[in-house]
Amino acid sequence: MGKGKLAKFADMETYENVFQYPYSVVEHVPFDMQGHWHEQYFHNQNPIVLELGCGKGEYTVELAKLHPDMNFIGVDIKGARMWTGATQAINEGLKNVAFLRTNIEIIERFFAEDEVQEIWLTFSDPQMKNPRKRLTSTYFMERYRKFLIDGGIIHLKTDSNFLFTYTTYMVEHNHLPVLLSTRDLYSESSENSEYSEASSIQTYYESMWIARGLNIKYMKWQLPRNGELTEPDVEIELDDYRSYHRSKRSSLDKAK
Repeated sequence: MGKGKLAKFADMETYENVFQYPYSVVEHVPFDMQGHWHEQYFHNQNPIVLELGCGKGEYTVELAKLHPDMNFIGVDIKGARMWTGATQAINEGLKNVAFLRTNIEIIERFFAEDEVQEIWLTFSDPQMKNPRKRLTSTYFMERYRKFLIDGGIIHLKTDSNFLFTYTTYMVEHNHLPVLLSTRDLYSESSENSEYSEASSIQTYYESMWIARGLNIKYMKWQLPRNGELTEPDVEIELDDYRSYHRSKRSSLDKAK
């Protein structure tokens, strides 16, 4: 029988690779490691990469195994899910992995300017009703700018046609440099080795989407620190589902 939520939370309180600062905590407790992740946790100067909305942390762990010369931090608010990746990292002795349990809306409180080199957004909620909640919105791009190096890289991997299309418009509208972009990652990666990093890791839910017949989309772009960012004014066809086995609730066909 698997562990329940309370047992997982109890474990995480003892894990040296987990830092827990949800809204209720961070308002009253400053995060002293902001700007000091290299020396205080990783004990090296290797590049730091974030996975925002890491879920169970399986992608964060696999990236860390794929790149032992880089440091990876999985970020999510769902602690019971994060326990899986945090436990695996401890059991496998991975010292280049950490997990931060917090709300992504306040992510800039945990990292200082130029402290992060790359961001991965893997199967984020497309937030079809609320642009400000999309992790590829200009609202979040402005937050990422506060700690991402100038021209730092952002990766988006998604099953959602809506989120991919929206992000394409956002990137084009703001003239952000696109390095790679495809609506069919696994077909593209079989012909182009530049896509091999994104296709080399496949999560459980990703395999379910593929089995359902959905193409996996992928985009990689750079985020310059300077320049005004504005939202694209365009309507996009909605996905016909919210999540796995859940159809969409709205009767609308398009949204901005």
